[in-house]
Amino acid sequence: MSLGKDTLLRIDLGKPDEPNQVELGRKDEAKVYKMFLDHTGSHLLIALNTSECLYLNRSVQKVRALSRWKGHLIESVGWNKFLGSETNTGPILVGTSQGQIYEAEISVSEGSLFSTNPDQYFRQVYTLEEESGPAPVCCLEIERGIEGKFFIIATTRKRLFQFVGKVPEGTEQQGFSSIFAVHADHLPSFREFPANLGFSEIAFYTPKLRSNPRSFAWMMGNGVLYGTLDYSRPDSILSDERVWVYPPDIDITVNKPISIVLTQFHFLLLLPDRVKAVCTLNGQVVFQDLFLEKFGSLTRMIKDPTVQQIWIHTEKVVFRYHVQRESRDVWKMYMNMNKFDLAKEYCKDRPECLDIVLAKEAEHCFQNKRYLDSAKCYALTQNYFEEIALKFIEAKQEEALMEFLIKKLSNLKPSEKTQTTLLTTWLTELYLNWLGILQGDPSQRNLYLDTREKFRTFLSSPKNKDCLFNNRASIYELLASHGDTEHMVYFAVIMQDYERVVAHHCQHDEYDEALNVLSRHRDEKLFYKFSPVLIQHIPKKVVDAWISMGSRLDARNLIPALVNYSQSASTQQINEAIRYMEFCVYQLEETQQAIHNYLLSLYALCRPDSLLSYLEQAGTNPNRIHYDLKYALRLCAEHGHHRACVHVYKVMELYEEAVDLALQVDVDLAKSCADLPEDDEELRKKLWLKIARHVVQEEKDVKKAMACLSSCALLKIEDVLPFFPDFVTIDHFKEAICNSLEDYNKHIEELKREMEEATQSAKRIREDIQEMRNKYGSVEPQEKCAACDFPLLNRPFYLFLCGHMFHYDCLLQAVFPNLPAYKQAKLEDLQKKLAATSQPSKSHHRPKDADTISLGKGQQSREQIKADIDDIVAAECVYCGELMIRSIDKPFIDPQKYEEEMQSWL
Repeated sequence: MSLGKDTLLRIDLGKPDEPNQVELGRKDEAKVYKMFLDHTGSHLLIALNTSECLYLNRSVQKVRALSRWKGHLIESVGWNKFLGSETNTGPILVGTSQGQIYEAEISVSEGSLFSTNPDQYFRQVYTLEEESGPAPVCCLEIERGIEGKFFIIATTRKRLFQFVGKVPEGTEQQGFSSIFAVHADHLPSFREFPANLGFSEIAFYTPKLRSNPRSFAWMMGNGVLYGTLDYSRPDSILSDERVWVYPPDIDITVNKPISIVLTQFHFLLLLPDRVKAVCTLNGQVVFQDLFLEKFGSLTRMIKDPTVQQIWIHTEKVVFRYHVQRESRDVWKMYMNMNKFDLAKEYCKDRPECLDIVLAKEAEHCFQNKRYLDSAKCYALTQNYFEEIALKFIEAKQEEALMEFLIKKLSNLKPSEKTQTTLLTTWLTELYLNWLGILQGDPSQRNLYLDTREKFRTFLSSPKNKDCLFNNRASIYELLASHGDTEHMVYFAVIMQDYERVVAHHCQHDEYDEALNVLSRHRDEKLFYKFSPVLIQHIPKKVVDAWISMGSRLDARNLIPALVNYSQSASTQQINEAIRYMEFCVYQLEETQQAIHNYLLSLYALCRPDSLLSYLEQAGTNPNRIHYDLKYALRLCAEHGHHRACVHVYKVMELYEEAVDLALQVDVDLAKSCADLPEDDEELRKKLWLKIARHVVQEEKDVKKAMACLSSCALLKIEDVLPFFPDFVTIDHFKEAICNSLEDYNKHIEELKREMEEATQSAKRIREDIQEMRNKYGSVEPQEKCAACDFPLLNRPFYLFLCGHMFHYDCLLQAVFPNLPAYKQAKLEDLQKKLAATSQPSKSHHRPKDADTISLGKGQQSREQIKADIDDIVAAECVYCGELMIRSIDKPFIDPQKYEEEMQSWL
């Protein structure tokens, strides 16, 4: 700011407490006419009323005169925002009071700042004229558009000129002469207005730092020309122009506006005593600020393009404005202009305002018969649902009503279950009505398909799934009332109500489709329920489906279907039942008795050969057989399968019954049965006698009877002879009799040999006993006890064959803890008895003979007690016997006494 004719004050807003004063160094009466500061704050031009111009760089304190500029009163400067730097302005445009536009460049060097003139050049490029001749250049602005195109805006008091042209790439430093040269012979495009303020001023709004201006406002005699800047246009960037006349209280002849500033939605007019803010959307004055006379008359208003602050000053005072929440009421203006998208954009954070805008937009669309758009907007408002729905119903706009309901449904919260249920049910009814109408009109085929797809999308929507599932009964009733079986099936599939789907297919004889649904969803319960129906019509496919399910199906639950089917089917169809049962038994290895029993019944009915092979494969161990033996026996008997019956008898170990039945079939089969009871020779002999009797009496075949004798070693000729008739000659079994006699002789010889061996063995035992009686061991006087290491002969002791010797009490002490409880008790009892026999008798008056008899009996009893004690204590050497082996894993210290022992060591 200029404080007088010779002083400048520079304030860095980042350090407002450190102002800087600069002296102009003028001794004459020259005054500051205007000052021009570039957008970076690096270059300041000071125009004096003496048609001189001074230059001050941000980094220096000394002002320099621009000699080439002398003689021109500077009115405006167009700064170069694209090539300027802190030390160089780049090519700039300068407008004078005589209408000339000059191109100039100012440059300073950092090494020797003022060693050369800062103004590099100063040349005229154009002259602006009005109808009366050259006019002052009030404003200059340089902007760059797309593809390297430059736009230069210049204003006089009544005209606004535009110069458009390209500067060749790489020649930007050469300036803008080429752009003005194009218009040397003809005037450029301009806007002209009749009234005249004596000056004009243009302001621009730039939304972001280092971006192009978006709009402009030109203050001139007739009002304010407001518009936007469109850089894509080829000849003019001015767009959407509109003139806002001055408010009624502004008379340009008395209190004309002094300056103008443009913000996003307003332009501010500076008057001598007040500031007025006018909305660019409707031209209304929305703000007015009066200044007291003590401050003086308002002189100038400018806007900082970097921080968007507005500055106003008088001769005495400087004011600063902050623009806050400028767009708070813009939504209302856009709404009144029917620009609803912009209105919603500026109130999206204010739900109450957004609701008003949406309601107004919905009403506007409804009045213009744009019912679908109206429905979408109504669904977002808080207006009464019933009023809106009735509004569309009265207008007979079902499609719009559906759109409204769909949007309303999508905006409901999960907790609003009642409203969700109402809307989904109503929408289903509307869709079904609409589809019914379209389906009967062939010309509406495409619309029908499109509506059907929307309906299916609605039914399958994940958001509606829970509601539809909870109210599926109502939906089914609606679908049924409209006779829409196609969508009933579709809805059932979505709800995973496959039972209804399969039942529908079965009712319409679509058995293959029903089976496909079962196979696709693999629900065991549905298989159990519908298999009885499906197997009657497509048995092979059903069995294939069962097999593909594998172990997921319980074959027991399918048996009723198979039984019902096999009772009314032919042998060929029964084979399908057998195929599945065999799969269960052999592939799945089922062990359920019911499955094996049913397979047995099928085999008995149609495949006897498979029956016997199955029984044989099952084995003969009753614990590993999975069918019921009694049921199998009865089944085989009913159908006359004797070989199978024989096998079952063998498994049940009823060998007599097995042999009796086998003799009716085959003697060899009976023989195989007779050898089975290996541990019961008596039973085996009995069974072979049955076979022999059958061969002799029924078949009357002597040779075969003799073969039986050779097959079983238990049978003798004398066992078989009673079966033969009296008239049979001996020739047929003479050989057998001779063989029998030879066997008897051999048996007698073996008995003799065994008797001789027994006699020799008894003799050797007697010799060993005699030898043991004479066996002895010698003990040296110095021998010690193996347990206590004291002399052995001091106390009673034991001598073992292994050579170990123990005192009696030492051995007892070592053996007793390791004896079983019952032996310990017995040993204690024997010791008590031994002690009792050792006490002398207290009676001194018994006869002598009685004492002798009593002594003999006591002595004998005492010896027996000692022998019993020896048997327990001295049964084996404590070091060499099993006692030592068993003590290997015994701890050295008793666990119960471990703590006590450990404490004793500390």
